[in-house]
Order: sequence, then C-alpha cells, then structure tokens
Amino acid sequence: MAKDFFYTKLTTKNLDNFFIRTSIKNAIETNLNDFKGKLLDAGCGKMPYKSFILKNSNVKNYVGLDIEEALVYDEQIKPDYFWDGKTMPFKANSFDTILSTEVLEHCYDYKNYIKECLRVLKPEGIIFFTVPFLWPLHETPHDHYRFTPFTLQKAFEENNNCKVNIYGLGGWNASLATMLGLWTTRYVSKKKSKLIKPFLKPIIKYLIAKDKAPKKFENNTMYTSLCGIVKKNNE
Repeated sequence: MAKDFFYTKLTTKNLDNFFIRTSIKNAIETNLNDFKGKLLDAGCGKMPYKSFILKNSNVKNYVGLDIEEALVYDEQIKPDYFWDGKTMPFKANSFDTILSTEVLEHCYDYKNYIKECLRVLKPEGIIFFTVPFLWPLHETPHDHYRFTPFTLQKAFEENNNCKVNIYGLGGWNASLATMLGLWTTRYVSKKKSKLIKPFLKPIIKYLIAKDKAPKKFENNTMYTSLCGIVKKNNE
C-alpha cells in the first residue's frame, strides 16, 4: 500500500526501510515546486507517490509506465502504458516532468533509458530520480547496478542537452542505521529478531537524527542512496 512509503514514525516493523522510504518522500517533497504539467512515472510499479504529487504540486496529468515483464506489486494497480525497454510509446517532448524512483539500477541498458527519458521530456522539463546504493539485491535477476554520482553525471551529460544536480540522501550514520535495520529484519532468525529489535530501535533512531547527508563526493564519502534533478535545456 502507498502508506508504506509514507511512514510517520520509526517502529520495530520498519527498521529496514524506514530511512530509505522517508528520505525519498522528503526529497520529492523538497522538489515539488518543480513538478508540473504532465508527469511520467517511468518504472511506476504501484505508483505510491501519485496521490501525494497530484495533491501537492502543479502536476495535472499523471501517467504510469512500466516494463512489460515488470514485477507485479499490486493486482489492483496497473500502469497506464507498458514498454519493451527500448522505445517508450510516446512522441518526443511529451512530458513536463519525469519521476524515476529506484528504477535505474534495474535497467541493464541504463544509457538507453536515460536517452528515452530525455527524448520524451519537453525542453525546460525536469527528471527527478533516486537510486539505491546501500541495499540488498532485489527483484533478482533484474538488479544490475549500484551507481556512483560520477557515473550518473556522465551518463546524463553525454546527451549534451541537460543540467544535472546529484546529491546523497543519507551519510555515514544513516548507512549504519540502515544496515542495522536490514540485519535484524532480513538476516537474523525471527526469534532473535523479535528480541533484538526493541534494543536496536533507539540506536537506529539516534543515528538517523544525527545523520548528515554528504554535501560533496570525495574519498571516504558514504551515502545510502542518490537523488538527482535533471533539467533539459532548450533545443
């Protein structure tokens, strides 16, 4: 359900994904002023942010797109369009905004995905994207990459018609908090997890409260995930 992407507080049930989902939601909220017009949710899944974006931004038309063989998260929610992973079924310059949350790591030919997003995006339009870095394999075998900001910067700028701004969503403390949550939720036995979680919860909460996301990327920088804002130049 979409509410699982909008946690209001940390509990023993969401120690593993509380930070990542909250940080994505906060990043979307921070950039909502740039969301407008016709939006394409590229790799939409169950479109958990649709209602929130339509209610709180200048987006008037929300379109969901996913790959033909995408994992079905909710039988009741279907994408508006499917595509073959090669060519999106839209004309050039069709959208004002593109949302791409936790998608690029699943695109084996991620450069083509980026090229297609920029093709269907209008001049002066934006792409908002997030990608995980500190996260277990998921949707296997279709989990292909963990990106550095340098790779993504280059991949977008190779198209010569966009401005890219990439930043981290969590630093060292959030990384440790995430690993502790994942370890106790997804690795240790259920019996041990039930005993450990109440003790780890305040530690994880403290680490998140004290976290500082990286302001620049250099040696020894640690980040949980990346967020990017890409603006397409006038052609």
